[in-house]
Amino acid sequence: MGLGTFKNAWQRQAQYFGHEQESRYTVLILDNRGMGESDKPLARYSTSEMAKDTLEVINHLGWTSPRQLHVVGVSMGGMIAQELVGRLRILNLLSCLDLYVYVLSMHRVHLPRLSIPKSPDVQLDDVKARMFSQSWLEAPDESGKFPTNGDWVTAFELAKRQDTEGFTRKGFISQALAAGWHHKSPEQLKELADKVGRRRIQVLHGTVDKMITVPHAETLARELGEEAGVTKIIVEGRAHVLHMEEKQMYKQVLERMMDKVESLS
Repeated sequence: MGLGTFKNAWQRQAQYFGHEQESRYTVLILDNRGMGESDKPLARYSTSEMAKDTLEVINHLGWTSPRQLHVVGVSMGGMIAQELVGRLRILNLLSCLDLYVYVLSMHRVHLPRLSIPKSPDVQLDDVKARMFSQSWLEAPDESGKFPTNGDWVTAFELAKRQDTEGFTRKGFISQALAAGWHHKSPEQLKELADKVGRRRIQVLHGTVDKMITVPHAETLARELGEEAGVTKIIVEGRAHVLHMEEKQMYKQVLERMMDKVESLS
Protein backbone atom coordinates (compact mmCIF):
# COMPACT_ATOMS: atom_id res chain seq x y z
CA MET A 1 0.00 0.00 0.00
CA GLY A 2 1.02 3.57 -0.58
CA LEU A 3 1.67 6.20 2.07
CA GLY A 4 -1.30 6.86 4.34
CA THR A 5 -3.54 4.46 2.42
CA PHE A 6 -5.94 1.76 3.59
CA LYS A 7 -6.09 -1.61 1.87
CA ASN A 8 -9.53 -0.87 0.40
CA ALA A 9 -7.85 1.54 -2.03
CA TRP A 10 -7.27 -1.60 -4.14
CA GLN A 11 -10.92 -2.68 -4.01
CA ARG A 12 -11.63 -2.11 -7.71
CA GLN A 13 -8.62 -4.15 -8.82
CA ALA A 14 -9.24 -6.78 -6.13
CA GLN A 15 -12.82 -7.19 -7.34
CA TYR A 16 -11.53 -8.27 -10.75
CA PHE A 17 -8.54 -10.42 -9.77
CA GLY A 18 -9.94 -11.82 -6.54
CA HIS A 19 -13.59 -12.32 -7.48
CA GLU A 20 -14.23 -12.20 -11.22
CA GLN A 21 -11.03 -14.21 -11.84
CA GLU A 22 -11.05 -16.24 -8.61
CA SER A 23 -10.36 -19.47 -10.50
CA ARG A 24 -7.00 -18.05 -11.63
CA TYR A 25 -5.84 -15.80 -8.78
CA THR A 26 -5.82 -15.49 -5.02
CA VAL A 27 -5.41 -11.90 -3.84
CA LEU A 28 -3.87 -10.60 -0.62
CA ILE A 29 -4.02 -6.91 0.28
CA LEU A 30 -3.01 -5.61 3.69
CA ASP A 31 -2.64 -2.42 5.68
CA ASN A 32 0.96 -1.48 6.32
CA ARG A 33 1.96 -0.79 9.90
CA GLY A 34 0.69 2.60 10.97
CA MET A 35 -2.56 2.49 8.99
CA GLY A 36 -6.00 0.94 8.95
CA GLU A 37 -6.44 -2.26 10.93
CA SER A 38 -2.71 -2.88 11.40
CA ASP A 39 -0.80 -1.98 14.57
CA LYS A 40 0.66 1.49 14.96
CA PRO A 41 3.76 1.06 17.12
CA LEU A 42 5.62 4.12 18.31
CA ALA A 43 8.95 3.51 16.58
CA ARG A 44 11.01 4.56 13.61
CA TYR A 45 9.45 2.89 10.58
CA SER A 46 11.41 1.75 7.53
CA THR A 47 10.45 0.10 4.26
CA SER A 48 12.61 -2.90 5.16
CA GLU A 49 10.75 -3.36 8.47
CA MET A 50 7.41 -3.09 6.69
CA ALA A 51 8.62 -5.73 4.24
CA LYS A 52 9.29 -8.01 7.21
CA ASP A 53 5.70 -7.38 8.34
CA THR A 54 4.50 -8.47 4.91
CA LEU A 55 6.63 -11.60 4.97
CA GLU A 56 5.20 -12.57 8.35
CA VAL A 57 1.68 -12.42 6.92
CA ILE A 58 2.72 -14.33 3.79
CA ASN A 59 4.44 -17.01 5.85
CA HIS A 60 1.37 -17.30 8.08
CA LEU A 61 -0.68 -18.07 4.96
CA GLY A 62 1.80 -20.75 3.94
CA TRP A 63 2.93 -18.96 0.79
CA THR A 64 6.56 -19.92 1.25
CA SER A 65 7.65 -21.28 -2.14
CA PRO A 66 10.25 -19.45 -4.22
CA ARG A 67 8.87 -17.38 -7.12
CA GLN A 68 5.31 -17.83 -5.87
CA LEU A 69 4.19 -14.21 -5.60
CA HIS A 70 3.01 -11.74 -8.22
CA VAL A 71 3.73 -8.55 -6.25
CA VAL A 72 2.26 -5.14 -7.04
CA GLY A 73 3.39 -2.10 -5.11
CA VAL A 74 2.34 1.51 -5.62
CA SER A 75 4.49 4.36 -4.32
CA MET A 76 5.67 3.39 -0.81
CA GLY A 77 4.25 -0.10 -1.44
CA GLY A 78 6.69 -0.43 -4.34
CA MET A 79 9.55 0.56 -2.07
CA ILE A 80 8.48 -2.21 0.33
CA ALA A 81 8.16 -4.67 -2.56
CA GLN A 82 11.81 -4.07 -3.45
CA GLU A 83 12.67 -5.93 -0.22
CA LEU A 84 10.77 -9.15 -1.08
CA VAL A 85 13.32 -10.52 -3.52
CA GLY A 86 13.29 -14.24 -2.73
CA ARG A 87 9.54 -14.75 -3.21
CA LEU A 88 8.91 -12.77 -6.38
CA ARG A 89 7.52 -14.29 -9.54
CA ILE A 90 6.91 -10.84 -10.98
CA LEU A 91 7.52 -7.35 -9.56
CA ASN A 92 5.25 -4.47 -10.60
CA LEU A 93 6.34 -1.04 -9.41
CA LEU A 94 3.79 1.76 -9.85
CA SER A 95 4.63 5.41 -9.24
CA CYS A 96 7.75 4.32 -7.39
CA LEU A 97 11.43 5.16 -6.91
CA ASP A 98 14.70 3.91 -5.51
CA LEU A 99 15.69 7.18 -3.81
CA TYR A 100 14.06 10.58 -3.38
CA VAL A 101 16.16 13.14 -5.22
CA TYR A 102 17.01 15.99 -2.83
CA VAL A 103 15.71 13.99 0.12
CA LEU A 104 16.35 16.87 2.51
CA SER A 105 14.18 19.16 0.41
CA MET A 106 11.48 16.49 0.49
CA HIS A 107 11.43 16.52 4.27
CA ARG A 108 11.59 20.29 4.57
CA VAL A 109 8.82 20.95 2.06
CA HIS A 110 6.55 17.92 1.74
CA LEU A 111 6.34 16.71 5.32
CA PRO A 112 5.54 20.09 6.88
CA ARG A 113 2.93 20.69 4.18
CA LEU A 114 1.41 17.26 4.78
CA SER A 115 1.40 17.51 8.57
CA ILE A 116 0.25 21.09 9.28
CA PRO A 117 -3.39 21.02 10.50
CA LYS A 118 -5.86 22.06 7.80
CA SER A 119 -9.60 22.21 7.41
CA PRO A 120 -11.18 19.06 5.91
CA ASP A 121 -12.05 20.87 2.66
CA VAL A 122 -8.48 22.09 2.22
CA GLN A 123 -7.11 18.62 3.02
CA LEU A 124 -9.34 16.95 0.45
CA ASP A 125 -8.60 19.50 -2.28
CA ASP A 126 -4.88 19.09 -1.59
CA VAL A 127 -5.04 15.28 -1.79
CA LYS A 128 -6.94 15.36 -5.08
CA ALA A 129 -4.58 17.91 -6.62
CA ARG A 130 -1.44 16.01 -5.60
CA MET A 131 -2.59 12.46 -6.31
CA PHE A 132 -4.84 12.57 -9.37
CA SER A 133 -4.96 14.17 -12.80
CA GLN A 134 -7.56 16.87 -13.29
CA SER A 135 -9.02 15.20 -16.37
CA TRP A 136 -9.68 11.99 -14.42
CA LEU A 137 -11.18 13.84 -11.46
CA GLU A 138 -13.64 15.58 -13.76
CA ALA A 139 -14.66 12.40 -15.60
CA PRO A 140 -17.86 10.50 -14.64
CA ASP A 141 -17.51 7.85 -11.93
CA GLU A 142 -17.66 4.50 -13.71
CA SER A 143 -19.59 2.87 -10.88
CA GLY A 144 -22.41 5.38 -11.29
CA LYS A 145 -22.57 5.97 -7.53
CA PHE A 146 -21.07 9.47 -7.74
CA PRO A 147 -21.30 12.23 -10.35
CA THR A 148 -17.53 12.32 -10.97
CA ASN A 149 -14.37 10.50 -9.99
CA GLY A 150 -13.49 13.52 -7.89
CA ASP A 151 -16.66 13.07 -5.87
CA TRP A 152 -15.77 9.41 -5.33
CA VAL A 153 -12.29 10.37 -4.08
CA THR A 154 -13.82 12.92 -1.71
CA ALA A 155 -16.15 10.29 -0.22
CA PHE A 156 -13.32 7.75 0.02
CA GLU A 157 -10.96 10.16 1.76
CA LEU A 158 -13.64 11.49 4.12
CA ALA A 159 -14.47 7.96 5.25
CA LYS A 160 -10.78 7.29 5.89
CA ARG A 161 -10.30 10.45 7.92
CA GLN A 162 -13.39 9.74 9.99
CA ASP A 163 -11.80 6.47 11.09
CA THR A 164 -9.83 8.05 13.92
CA GLU A 165 -8.36 4.71 15.02
CA GLY A 166 -7.27 3.63 11.57
CA PHE A 167 -5.95 6.96 10.31
CA THR A 168 -3.73 8.74 12.82
CA ARG A 169 -1.19 11.55 12.59
CA LYS A 170 1.40 9.34 14.33
CA GLY A 171 0.95 6.56 11.80
CA PHE A 172 0.97 8.89 8.81
CA ILE A 173 4.15 10.73 9.80
CA SER A 174 5.89 7.45 10.69
CA GLN A 175 5.11 6.07 7.25
CA ALA A 176 6.15 9.31 5.55
CA LEU A 177 9.55 9.19 7.21
CA ALA A 178 10.02 5.58 6.10
CA ALA A 179 9.18 6.47 2.50
CA GLY A 180 11.34 9.59 2.57
CA TRP A 181 14.42 7.73 3.73
CA HIS A 182 14.01 4.73 1.42
CA HIS A 183 17.17 4.15 -0.59
CA LYS A 184 18.34 1.45 -2.96
CA SER A 185 21.76 1.94 -4.50
CA PRO A 186 22.43 1.05 -8.16
CA GLU A 187 24.32 -1.98 -6.89
CA GLN A 188 21.38 -3.11 -4.77
CA LEU A 189 18.97 -2.67 -7.67
CA LYS A 190 21.25 -4.70 -9.94
CA GLU A 191 21.32 -7.46 -7.35
CA LEU A 192 17.51 -7.34 -7.06
CA ALA A 193 17.12 -7.56 -10.84
CA ASP A 194 19.66 -10.40 -11.06
CA LYS A 195 17.69 -12.43 -8.52
CA VAL A 196 14.17 -11.67 -9.77
CA GLY A 197 14.97 -11.63 -13.48
CA ARG A 198 14.65 -8.48 -15.55
CA ARG A 199 11.92 -9.84 -17.79
CA ARG A 200 9.80 -10.30 -14.65
CA ILE A 201 9.95 -6.62 -13.64
CA GLN A 202 7.92 -3.69 -14.89
CA VAL A 203 7.91 -0.02 -13.94
CA LEU A 204 4.81 2.12 -14.57
CA HIS A 205 4.45 5.86 -14.10
CA GLY A 206 2.21 8.78 -15.07
CA THR A 207 3.60 11.86 -16.75
CA VAL A 208 1.79 14.30 -14.43
CA ASP A 209 2.65 12.56 -11.15
CA LYS A 210 3.27 15.36 -8.65
CA MET A 211 4.25 13.11 -5.74
CA ILE A 212 7.04 11.17 -7.46
CA THR A 213 8.10 12.71 -10.75
CA VAL A 214 8.83 10.82 -13.96
CA PRO A 215 12.65 11.19 -13.74
CA HIS A 216 12.53 8.95 -10.64
CA ALA A 217 10.85 6.22 -12.72
CA GLU A 218 13.35 6.68 -15.54
CA THR A 219 16.21 6.21 -13.09
CA LEU A 220 14.57 3.21 -11.42
CA ALA A 221 13.96 1.43 -14.74
CA ARG A 222 17.46 2.18 -16.01
CA GLU A 223 19.19 0.93 -12.86
CA LEU A 224 17.05 -2.22 -12.74
CA GLY A 225 18.06 -2.95 -16.32
CA GLU A 226 15.64 -1.53 -18.88
CA GLU A 227 18.04 -2.34 -21.71
CA ALA A 228 18.25 -5.96 -20.51
CA GLY A 229 14.52 -6.66 -20.36
CA VAL A 230 12.81 -4.59 -17.64
CA THR A 231 9.51 -3.21 -18.97
CA LYS A 232 8.91 0.52 -18.58
CA ILE A 233 5.49 2.05 -19.27
CA ILE A 234 4.98 5.81 -19.04
CA VAL A 235 1.31 6.82 -19.24
CA GLU A 236 0.60 10.22 -20.74
CA GLY A 237 -1.57 12.59 -18.74
CA ARG A 238 -1.94 10.36 -15.68
CA ALA A 239 -0.88 11.03 -12.11
CA HIS A 240 0.20 9.13 -9.01
CA VAL A 241 -2.62 6.61 -8.56
CA LEU A 242 -2.39 4.82 -11.89
CA HIS A 243 -4.29 1.71 -10.85
CA MET A 244 -7.36 3.88 -10.19
CA GLU A 245 -7.04 6.28 -13.10
CA GLU A 246 -6.34 3.54 -15.65
CA LYS A 247 -8.20 0.57 -14.17
CA GLN A 248 -8.76 -1.32 -17.43
CA MET A 249 -5.33 -0.59 -18.85
CA TYR A 250 -3.63 -1.69 -15.66
CA LYS A 251 -5.56 -4.96 -15.53
CA GLN A 252 -4.40 -5.71 -19.07
CA VAL A 253 -0.79 -4.76 -18.34
CA LEU A 254 -0.69 -6.92 -15.22
CA GLU A 255 -2.32 -9.95 -16.87
CA ARG A 256 0.00 -9.64 -19.87
CA MET A 257 3.01 -9.74 -17.56
CA MET A 258 1.65 -12.72 -15.61
CA ASP A 259 0.99 -14.60 -18.84
CA LYS A 260 4.47 -13.78 -20.12
CA VAL A 261 6.30 -15.17 -17.11
CA GLU A 262 4.58 -18.53 -17.52
CA SER A 263 6.94 -19.15 -20.43
CA LEU A 264 9.91 -18.22 -18.21
CA SER A 265 9.14 -20.77 -15.49
